[in-house]
Amino acid sequence: MRLDDLRPTENVDDRRGSGFGGAGPRLAIGGGGLGLVAVVVLSLVFGVDPIQLLDTMNGGGSYQQAPQGNPGGPRADDAAYQFSRRIVGSAEDVWSPILRAEGVTFAPATLTTYDVSTPTGCGTGQSSAGPFYCPADDHIYLDLAFYDELGSRFGVPGEFAQAYVVAHEYGHHIQNLLGVMARHQMGSRGADSDSVRTELQADCFAGVWAYHANQQFRILETGDVEQGLQAASAVGDDTLEKQSQGYVVPDSFTHGTSAQRIRWFQRGLQGGDLKACDTFSARAL
Repeated sequence: MRLDDLRPTENVDDRRGSGFGGAGPRLAIGGGGLGLVAVVVLSLVFGVDPIQLLDTMNGGGSYQQAPQGNPGGPRADDAAYQFSRRIVGSAEDVWSPILRAEGVTFAPATLTTYDVSTPTGCGTGQSSAGPFYCPADDHIYLDLAFYDELGSRFGVPGEFAQAYVVAHEYGHHIQNLLGVMARHQMGSRGADSDSVRTELQADCFAGVWAYHANQQFRILETGDVEQGLQAASAVGDDTLEKQSQGYVVPDSFTHGTSAQRIRWFQRGLQGGDLKACDTFSARAL
């Protein structure tokens, strides 16, 4: 992936080494609670069950203080941090004119990097949920250690796979700006649910970003598109359920199958057309 011409975003909140932590396996919810929209968004791409998040809400949660890092010193993940800033910066440059053409005012999301656990507008965010977008504060939350997990757990290493994930989350922000999240039932489940259609649209928006970023900045190199397709396939509901329990339950789907995620990412990538991403009017996903 070619990054030379990508502008790093200034809309960033770097909380790495800030002292929040927690080694629990679930998302700990603290403060004022979490709405169904945020529960679905926080469940995200990587297999966290929204029902588990709701159970955690009912059981409460709290911060655990981690040893203080050195916020001012160099870190092993600094390169990943700068990479993420460039992907988000390119998303700003891509989406601003697209929304302007639709008569929608573009407002950037904030990239928030953190270690393990952090406060968010949607409750307490924890890295076990994977990267997530919080519609309550327009932040994309990312523990950079996830990039290593993307390769080790999901078998999809490489920069474009990482960029696909960030672009998917930025797609949720675009949905929020377009009013998609306000118009649809985000807490629903099942193969034909609004939740699945929302996630597939975010995949399509990731493809729209890739198309226009390549048109403007020539980012794509040999193997990049295949990497993105592999990432989309690796996080399909059917693939994750087969890996975790050995069988598939379509009624529990929240993100779509591997084939659907590939298809909608490709749809956005093929022409970069926002209108091609209307998953809510599609009869077949």
